[in-house]
This record gives sequence, structure tokens and C-alpha cells, in this order.
Amino acid sequence: MGKTVELDPAGIAVARREFHRFYLAHPPDLPPRFTRREFAAFPFAAGTYMRRHAAFRSAEEFHAYFRSEEAPRHVYYSSAYYRHPSHPRMAEKEWLGADLIFDLDADHLRGAETLDFPGQLARVKEQFRTLLDEFLFGDFGIDPSATTLAFSGGRGYHAHVHEAAFLGLNSVERRELVDFVLGSEVDPSVALRSETPGATGLVGSEGTGRGRGRAPTHFARLADPKEGGWAGRISRSFLDQLRRWEAEGVAAATREIEGWGFPHAKARGIARQLLAVSARGTIHDGLSLEVFEGKIPEGFLHAALDRARIEVQGETDAPVTTDLHRLIRLPGSLHGGTGLRVTPLSRDALDGFEPLRDAVVPDDGLPTVPVTPTISGSYPFAGGRLEVRAGEPIDLGPSAAIFLLLRGEATVTPARATA
Repeated sequence: MGKTVELDPAGIAVARREFHRFYLAHPPDLPPRFTRREFAAFPFAAGTYMRRHAAFRSAEEFHAYFRSEEAPRHVYYSSAYYRHPSHPRMAEKEWLGADLIFDLDADHLRGAETLDFPGQLARVKEQFRTLLDEFLFGDFGIDPSATTLAFSGGRGYHAHVHEAAFLGLNSVERRELVDFVLGSEVDPSVALRSETPGATGLVGSEGTGRGRGRAPTHFARLADPKEGGWAGRISRSFLDQLRRWEAEGVAAATREIEGWGFPHAKARGIARQLLAVSARGTIHDGLSLEVFEGKIPEGFLHAALDRARIEVQGETDAPVTTDLHRLIRLPGSLHGGTGLRVTPLSRDALDGFEPLRDAVVPDDGLPTVPVTPTISGSYPFAGGRLEVRAGEPIDLGPSAAIFLLLRGEATVTPARATA
């Protein structure tokens, strides 16, 4: 759960009013098996606290909650299904199963700290597509119709798998799925194919020295990049690396190879030979590894494996998947840190989805809100450009004003006294 910026009374009043206005017209859709879920919410208040262990017995009760004047700032629901979801003690709820949840957040991606907010949103969408196509719908064989996809309203995307085969998995089994996605236990030599019948697939001993003490196997070629699983994935990554080096040149390739533990002269020699052979199509077309004379440097495969992983820093998102009682943002609700809609998506819709355009609540000619930005900023917002300067009061449409207020980047401009 992301950080919640504390609002002053004026900010609370404006934000609660706009959230209430939205929910009157657009209450969230009912999630699958909603009567078996626990719901939780943060209200608009000076302090930050969560109200938990709520449950709804009917659609009417569910919708009435969102239409009340006490509009919630954040709304969550449990990935788990319970016999008694409103019981205040977890042990008494009687766990019946849980959706399999994957949560990708831009804050957790390598290099995200160097990007602005729109750049982070673009990067995390790219990684989410990989998660879906390569792993969930690919290797795991999950039926897309048994999943709910959503933009989180903040900096990430969620995939909720409610296919029956996954609901009863325990934490250890869910952890194994996470490890597979992260490539934690993958030996990169699975992408190698040998001419020697029965060869073991060990990596040759050149490079970092991690292969020393093992008899190197002669490897003739890469796995077919169309092959399923990590073998094909690493092979595709390896070939993509070659294409990039072909575009960037020998010097760029040399620098990267040096970073894998090779002295400069050796790295430059490998780069020249590799790109010369690659340019003739020997590697791309025939998947040949003969340029390495049968002993592929270990650093090449480990680098290909790293590039093929979902680019999370450490394992920050793993607890979301392994937690059998996880609370996750409710699709269709508003995010209390941005005012953006937690937007349900199909896989096809994901490709063209732009959060700062498509998750913005339409203003529909509503009165503007006077705010004073506390920092200068520029965002592609609602199909246009939101540009503000610190300390300069401005009247904004409700969606833009709420976006800045909830991010802590503006305050409500006090009303001027009139003579």
C-alpha cells in the first residue's frame, strides 16, 4: 500500500466532495464472489488509519456504501475468500482459497528512479505485458478470461487470477511461481544445445571463473528462440543483445563484455569476432555458437538471463503473490494518492492504454478548483498538458486539482476576502 499524503481540512473537503461525486455516478463493479471477500478502506481524515473486516451481503449494500457522503479515499478487497469475511480475527474467518495476485509497481523496477512519472508508467506497462504474455498466458497457460487486469491508479498494474486450479495454492507453491517469473533458480545454460549426445549443459570456464572445476561441454548452438520457457526466452534475449551491439558498434559491445570480467584486449577481440560472425547471419539464422569454439563465456548467458527477467529490484513484489490474505486495490475505485481510477483492462486494451489520459476522471464541465502548486511540474494529462509553477495560484478542473492535491504537490488556495 502506497504512501498517503496527509491533507489539510480544505484539501480533505475538496477531495471527499469529488470522490463522492464520482461514486454517485460510477460505483465500482462487483468483484467475483464479492460476498466471500473482506473489504477495507482508508477514509478522508486528518490521520491515516484503515477500517478493516467489512463485508457486503448484496449488490445494493455494496453500492450504497460507495454512494454515501463518507466517500473512501482508498478501497481494498481481499484476494482471499472466507466463510466469515467480516470476522475481526483472521483465524476465525475460515480461509476458502485466494486469487493468485501479481503486482508490478514502477517504484520497484530497476532504473525507475531516473525516470519522471510518465516515464515510469511507460516502463512498468512494458514489464506488465511481458509478465502476461511470457509467463501468465504463456508458460503458466492461464486462460485470459479467468483473469482481471487493472491499472492500479498509482504507478503499477495488477493481475488477479481467479482460475480454479490456482485458488487453493499455499504460500510455498505461490513462491515457486514467483521464483520462476524472476528466474531465481534458472541455470542459463538451459538455452544451450550440444552436438554431444547426453551432454550435461554446463557452461564453459572462460570469463568470471564460476565454471572452473567442471569439464566444459562443446556447445554448437542456441535453443530455438521460439521454444517455450526459459530456454527460448534466454535465446531471444541473447539475439536481441547482438542486434543492439550491431547497431551500437564494437566499442559498446567491448564495454559490456569488460563488465563481465574480461580484460580489455580480450573483450575487444570477442566483440569484433562476435559481430563479424553475427553480421554474416551465422548466429541469427543458424543459432551457431561456433564463434566461441565450444566454450561460451558464462557472462554472456547470465547477462541474457538478467535481461529476460521481469526487472524488479530484489523481490519487493513477491509478498503480494505469496500472501494468502492480501488486500489489493478494488478495480473501479479511485486511488487516494492520485485521484486516478483503478482501471479494469482487457489484454487487448492494455496496449493502447495511457494512464494519464484513460484513467483520469472526466470533468464534464464541472466548476474549477483554485489551487496553489507547491512544486513546478509538467504532465501529459487528460489528453492535454498540465503545467504548473510553484507558488502561482491557478484554477484547474477537478481531476487535475485532485491529482496535485493528493500527491502533495498543491494546496487549496484560500478564498480571497471581498470588499
